[in-house]
Amino acid sequence: MAFDYDLFVIGGGSGGVRAARVAAQGGAKVALAEEDRYGGTCVIRGCVPKKLMVFASEYPGHIADARAYGWQVEPGRFDWDAFKTKLHAELDRLEGVYRNLLKNSGVDAYDARATLEDAHTVKLSTGESFTAKHILLATGGRPVRPDLPGADEGLVSNDIFHMDTLPKSMLIIGGGYIACEFAGILNGLGVEVTQFYRGAQILRGFDEEARGLIADEMIASGIHLHLGTDIKRVEQGGDGYKVTGTNGSEHTFEKIFFATGRTPNTDGMGLEEAGVKLGRKGEVVVDEYSQTSVPSIYAIGDVTDRVNLTPVAIREGMAFVETVFNGNPTPVDHELIPTAIFTQPEFGTIGLSEEEAQEQEPIEVYATSFKPMQQAFAGRNDRVLMKLIVSQETRKVLGCHIVAPGAGEMIQLAGIAVKMGATKEDFDRTVAVHPTMSEEIVTMKAPARSG
Repeated sequence: MAFDYDLFVIGGGSGGVRAARVAAQGGAKVALAEEDRYGGTCVIRGCVPKKLMVFASEYPGHIADARAYGWQVEPGRFDWDAFKTKLHAELDRLEGVYRNLLKNSGVDAYDARATLEDAHTVKLSTGESFTAKHILLATGGRPVRPDLPGADEGLVSNDIFHMDTLPKSMLIIGGGYIACEFAGILNGLGVEVTQFYRGAQILRGFDEEARGLIADEMIASGIHLHLGTDIKRVEQGGDGYKVTGTNGSEHTFEKIFFATGRTPNTDGMGLEEAGVKLGRKGEVVVDEYSQTSVPSIYAIGDVTDRVNLTPVAIREGMAFVETVFNGNPTPVDHELIPTAIFTQPEFGTIGLSEEEAQEQEPIEVYATSFKPMQQAFAGRNDRVLMKLIVSQETRKVLGCHIVAPGAGEMIQLAGIAVKMGATKEDFDRTVAVHPTMSEEIVTMKAPARSG
């Protein structure tokens, strides 16, 4: 059978674009359809604009520190309009980069919504239909609002970058990384932030000691964090939104932000009709080679709800091309992925938490918490944490957790050692770089505890 394309990619985010252009560079005839903006969640409404907002929100602390170091500076006033204008200009530039990558690779790009007609046919919202030997689903995910009266009035993460003005007060619902990151961002930009989370501690699933320190530091920075608390009712009024909490509290906030989870973008795509199996949350079910229940259809990235990180989607896209177009079956490696959470303070982590490791085998825990030199000199009480989880039997470092300024940069490099299977003694043999915070990773000689 003759096909219009060797590969048709649905979704123009980082994973889909990478797979499309690499396949095309290898000689395949490739098309890609994107119904929104090229670059996907990460570039347009996620990692990139969020990180730029993190930078912006940290300047009040930098200015205060500068005065403590002898600089005669004034705090000034944050201009949201000026920042937002420059932010969106940068996102426009990055979208142009993604479009050019596809164009220069010879990929046919269609600005349209794509759905499946069958295992080899894609139909576009323009009315066009194309056949393809292989179809790759890379449609990502989207934020969801809770099923709650008044929830439609609240913001989700996509909306934060488009606010006309910064509100004076905001309630954030949720305790995951998106909720905690934006709590720090908005607090730093001068918004009075209250955060409700129904769980006992924020950042569920991560190391207990690390997330406890982050919660303490968030509270110390002025965020009103209420644990074990959920939203019961929302009523819109003249001054904003009157919120009743499950703890019986009643407060009015100018804005409400729901950071209550994300769901895969699979609705209305004709996937199940084409034979593609979906999971309980609507995710596309795939095997280790990203192949769905339909042999000609593959899926990568957040739409599969495996590890929802942009670099992982890119790796999955590369593995897909190796498997399907280069004749080199390549399973995706989801083990020991270094991760950064841009809370304030920042959190870098790889491997097992202390709690997970204790359930697996006997361990030693090496940990230290201290005031970093730069902030301590400025009179701040910020604390950081460096922590290694070590197997008693093999001496391998099973996990590394860092809560500190620049933790994301540190964990990228520490992650190499952990991924290679370094032992605690390998860390010990490495000479410290002094004076730095990260030197503590290689100078902890005695375990804080065993378990």
